Amino acid sequence: MPQVAIPPIVVVAALAVSLAVAQSTFPATPLVSKRFSYPTGIPYKADTDVGLIRGEQSGYNICNSTTEGQNSLCQTGFINGLDDFCLWAPSKANSTIADTEGEEVAWCTKPGRGTRLIPSGALQGVQFMKTPDYIQVVGYLNQSLINMQDGDFGGELDPHGADLRGNPMGGLLYTQQFNTPSGQWTQVIEWHNFMGGERFCFKACDPAGAHAADFCQHIFDRIGCAYNAPNNATQGVFESCLGDNQDFPGIYTVNGQVMTYTQPPEEAGPIPPLPYQPRVPPSSSCTQFDSAKLYPVQTATSATSTNNQPSGTQSGAGGSQGTQGSNGGRRAGVSELIGMTSVSFVGVFFSMLFFS
Repeated sequence: MPQVAIPPIVVVAALAVSLAVAQSTFPATPLVSKRFSYPTGIPYKADTDVGLIRGEQSGYNICNSTTEGQNSLCQTGFINGLDDFCLWAPSKANSTIADTEGEEVAWCTKPGRGTRLIPSGALQGVQFMKTPDYIQVVGYLNQSLINMQDGDFGGELDPHGADLRGNPMGGLLYTQQFNTPSGQWTQVIEWHNFMGGERFCFKACDPAGAHAADFCQHIFDRIGCAYNAPNNATQGVFESCLGDNQDFPGIYTVNGQVMTYTQPPEEAGPIPPLPYQPRVPPSSSCTQFDSAKLYPVQTATSATSTNNQPSGTQSGAGGSQGTQGSNGGRRAGVSELIGMTSVSFVGVFFSMLFFS
C-alpha cells in the first residue's frame, strides 16, 4: 500500500492538541486540601505539580536561618499578633500584584523564620484583631518598601485561585492563636490577604470553626478590605484588640431581610455603587503600642545566596513562573479592573471603596 503524505498543517495541529492535553490547569490535590505540620512536616515545596499552565512553584516552604534575608523566596507565612505577622508581596522591586500574584513571598515583622523582613517605616498604622472565629491584621503601608509599585491598587491573595493552586502557589500560613496546646502551630486553611493602595488586610480563619470558608471568602476580590475585613484601623496607631465576628463578606441585612451581594464579572466593567455599607464589628480591650518597640529596626541586608536556598535541601527554586493569572490568563490588577490608565476620580473613589 502506498504511503499517504500527511500535510504539515495537520501534523502541527495534532501536536498542538497533544500539548493542550498534556498541559492541564488543575492540580491533583488543591492547595486547601494539603496538610503539613509546622515545623517538622513542612515539605521543600507544597506545590509539587509539574506540567500545569502556570508553571511550578517559584519559591520554597522549608525556611530557616540559611534563607532569611531580603533575597528569601520563602512562601511559608505566619499571623500571630500585632508584632508577629507576615504579608504576601513581590520578590522583585517595582512589581504589581497582578503580575506576581502566583509568586509572592512572605515579608514578616519577626526575624527567625527564614523569610524577608518588613523594613522599618513600611508599616504606618496597624490594628490586630482576635475574634471568636478568626484573627486579622489591617493597616497602612508604604508598599514600595516591600517591592510593590507605587500607585498599584493591588488585589487579593488567597489559598484558592481559579486553578486551586493558591496565590501564591504553594503558599502556607500558620498561627498559634487558635485553640491548640501551648506552643503548637495550626495550619490556616482559609485566609485572604488584600494588598495595594497603600493599605493591607490579612484575615486567617480558625479551621475548627464551622464557617471558616464563609468568613475568609475569596470571591470578592474586587471590593477589597472595606467589605471583606471591616475595621477601625487608624494611620499612626498600632493596637491590638478583641472583637466580635463580622458579617460574612457579601452578606448584609436590609429592613430585617438578609441579602447576598454578587460581585459583577470583570468583563462587565467598573463596579457600580454597592447596595450596602459593611458593618464594622464592635471591638474591646484595645491596647496601643509604640511601633518602635513592636518592630525593631529591620535592615535590608542581603543574604549570601542569591536565591537563599534552605541548606540541606535540593537546589533551585522551581520552574519559571509567568505572569498568567490563575485562570490561565493574566489577572488584571485593581486599577485595570475599573478601566484606569492613570490616577483619576474613579480611581480615587475605588481606592476608598477597596481599602477604607
